[in-house]
Amino acid sequence: MSGTGITLLNSMADRDFATALDRHVEWGLRHLDLKDAIFGKSVVDISDPEAHRAAGLIAERDLSVYCLSTNLFHDDVECGEEEFRRDHFARVDRAIEIARVLRPDLIRLLSARTKRRDEFANATAYLKAEHDWLIELYRGAIDKIASAGFRCTVENECHSNIFSSPDEIVGFFEALNCGDAVHLTWDVQNLWQMGTYPSLDVYRILKPLIGYYHLKGGMTEEDSNALRWKSCLEDATWPVRDITRQVLADGVSPVICLNTSHGAAKIGYDYQNTVERDLAYVRRKLIQSAP
Repeated sequence: MSGTGITLLNSMADRDFATALDRHVEWGLRHLDLKDAIFGKSVVDISDPEAHRAAGLIAERDLSVYCLSTNLFHDDVECGEEEFRRDHFARVDRAIEIARVLRPDLIRLLSARTKRRDEFANATAYLKAEHDWLIELYRGAIDKIASAGFRCTVENECHSNIFSSPDEIVGFFEALNCGDAVHLTWDVQNLWQMGTYPSLDVYRILKPLIGYYHLKGGMTEEDSNALRWKSCLEDATWPVRDITRQVLADGVSPVICLNTSHGAAKIGYDYQNTVERDLAYVRRKLIQSAP
């Protein structure tokens, strides 16, 4: 577990790309998770010259790209197959072109949304019954990414998402049937926002699928398990230490990624230097102190 790397979404370091890279170096981070704020654009929207420029800036600082975090497939499934093919599946080729320049370990897709989230308990069953084309499109995208020599990861998103429980995630990956070509990026807080409070039991169910681990803080109100306030990891009211140390012990995520906490701003809470505080907490309380 001592070899586990730490990263964070690049724009968390700074909205200026070169400055963000410098801060990675300053903070002792070697891995990058590239999502947005890359010369003012998302990672799939950069041009070929911009991709080569980014690669040069990264190489100058002896950094490497761990994940190319696209927003592909993050749309309402009810928009239909034609829109998903045009706006998401077709753009996988562009993501691969950029990946050939930036050379990430992973290319991320996002879990889709549904406008009918409140109408059913199991989104995978809903997809199979009414939108079976979506699973086929995911499978096709994963095959493209694998054929290009990259590994695909699908991250659970929040807000009207098709992933609200471990059972839905497991069912979806079983339906994909893509083996080692794809794994789950488990964003703990995103699943919490969708109604599943973080626990070791949740982790154990998802463990066979997890290849990348996203963590951020978040606090509940008294007598509730629902996320209410954004916070640093050290003040989070979900079992950050127990779950993360088990992730580290099991070695399921070679790199762990910090994200900015969701939730409302709590009056009186200190939100200064949250990224630095989270980095220090992960290093001091989770990695260095792990048995």
